[in-house]
Amino acid sequence: MVERPAAGENAVLVQLDLGEGDFAERLDEFRLLAESAGAHPVATLSGRRERPDPATFAGSGKVAEIAATATSAAADLVLFNHELSPAQQRNLEKALGRRVIDRSALILDIFAQRARSHEGKLQVELAQLEYQRTRLVRGWTHLERQKGGIGLRGPGEKQLETDRRLLGQRIALLKTRLKQLERQRAVRRKGRSRSGVLTVSLVGYTNAGKSTLFNALTKAGAYAADQLFATLDTTSRKLYVPTCELADGRSGCQIVLSDTVGFIRDLPHALVAAFHATLEETIRADLLLHVVDAASPDREQQIRAVGRVLEEIGAATVPQILVWNKIDLIGAGSGVGPGVERDACANIVRVRVSARNGAGLDLLRAVLAEMSHKLAAPLEDDATQPQFDSHDYRSPDVAQ
Repeated sequence: MVERPAAGENAVLVQLDLGEGDFAERLDEFRLLAESAGAHPVATLSGRRERPDPATFAGSGKVAEIAATATSAAADLVLFNHELSPAQQRNLEKALGRRVIDRSALILDIFAQRARSHEGKLQVELAQLEYQRTRLVRGWTHLERQKGGIGLRGPGEKQLETDRRLLGQRIALLKTRLKQLERQRAVRRKGRSRSGVLTVSLVGYTNAGKSTLFNALTKAGAYAADQLFATLDTTSRKLYVPTCELADGRSGCQIVLSDTVGFIRDLPHALVAAFHATLEETIRADLLLHVVDAASPDREQQIRAVGRVLEEIGAATVPQILVWNKIDLIGAGSGVGPGVERDACANIVRVRVSARNGAGLDLLRAVLAEMSHKLAAPLEDDATQPQFDSHDYRSPDVAQ
């Protein structure tokens, strides 16, 4: 399994500026990731490079600096806010004399800690094994006896190949089980589609307040906390919204609202692939509520990061409304309060709410009622999902 930092382990954080931008925000987020995994950051090192060093990612001079800092700070491990190749990781561990964990392994560890359901645990294990497959040799270096001679002959390479085969078998078994769960989800979605029930998924950056909003709307009592990746398992509840104010005279309708896993910059591809069954709820939704932490100074970059993940999983064309959450944290003098924003064609593009104190939730329910009215006719006719101009419901420029 992926090596994980134990609670209270001292860690040196390393982030190099490779010209990607948002350096300070990335570093702050990385520190939160380390703390979420249970590590205790004791030092932070940064530097600038045009490109990663093929052997050690950071270069010999920076590696020497990391080694000196780790020794003086009595660090147990070194965390890189970058994805390291297996060779780079091995070279760094040899040079530093400590465990080295990259960004992907760190996120996988947090997912492993937070997974609660059977399906969530299967998905995390699959992602961990896919990650570990290329690094398997690290666990068998003491058995690699290739030189020959007395006392050096042994089954090292044979044992390594055996372990790779067993690992492949476990990966295949996990994929089969997850496929079965995916088919079960498809059956449930088909039943909801036949009944004309509108499906809405909450998506957004991790810690944007999706679960708090989900609980405020549905009274579901789902786990919500001020931490990264508090939610890994998709939770769905029926939500009743009144529509009596609409011209068709209906008294109300039901919506299936789903709370999904949060996204983050540079989400490991192994996680995206492993969580395909869970993310299927997002792909097949009739409407996405993109929840944004309005109080975050990094919100524009977070919106773009979510957009990239949605595009990667095939959900970029699903109708989307921006939910500007945490407006209570912006400040009373900012002039940002509850409200609904529309474009020149009167289409809803943004709703401003606070899930914590309930401000604007009545407006959000009214928006869901309006959208259920617009989308209900095609659903009830058992037709395919209507095609929308992507500019109608996608988020506008978020700059205030």
